[in-house]
Amino acid sequence: MAEPHSKLKAPHDLYATVKRDIIQGIFAPGQKLVMSTLKERYRSGVGPMREVLSQLVAEHLVIAVNQKGYRVAPMSIEEMHDIYDARANLEAMILQLAIERGDDSWEAMILARAHTLSKVVEVQTQEQMLQVWDDRHKAFHASIASGCRSKHLMQLRSQLLDQSERYRHLWLKSTVLSPDAVETKRIEHEKLVRAILERDAPLATTLMRDHLLTPLPIITEIIRSSRSNDF
Repeated sequence: MAEPHSKLKAPHDLYATVKRDIIQGIFAPGQKLVMSTLKERYRSGVGPMREVLSQLVAEHLVIAVNQKGYRVAPMSIEEMHDIYDARANLEAMILQLAIERGDDSWEAMILARAHTLSKVVEVQTQEQMLQVWDDRHKAFHASIASGCRSKHLMQLRSQLLDQSERYRHLWLKSTVLSPDAVETKRIEHEKLVRAILERDAPLATTLMRDHLLTPLPIITEIIRSSRSNDF
């Protein structure tokens, strides 16, 4: 396990840090979350930590065990497929609305985000590349979705993205965004942007679904080959 965090954190920072550590696999699926260990690691009191864990229970990243504390939520191939299927179809529906409702400034924002994402190859180390690419990739997709102009759909989108994050992180760590992987995604993004700018909703939504479902075979293999059976 990584070293304890050295400073007391504000409630939001504590929540973000614990959530990030779960997503990145610092705590394994199914692992018991011992309160004394969490207090030491995050320099937090019991009250704030329980609040954070309750939030993560609501987000299906942690499960509460009656009178036995908390555990990291398990992971499974079945859950992964369900989450990704729901996300891909929701994202396609949001894109359909965005194409109908998006204006010129929306198109300009997508082009700007796509351009920024393409420049990730300038980052030197693999660790930097992983973080920068993922941040820019999320910003690119968020810019596309924003055109739907629906606060509630964007909230649902955010919830599904959160639930997919642990599975996505397995894929990211596995590929480490190799040159081939980056090039494949670049081509997918170019095709997607072109279809959006041409307002070709049937093609754009099909491309979006296919794009979001690309990691499934890799993640499935990672889970199946796990020796610990923690998933």
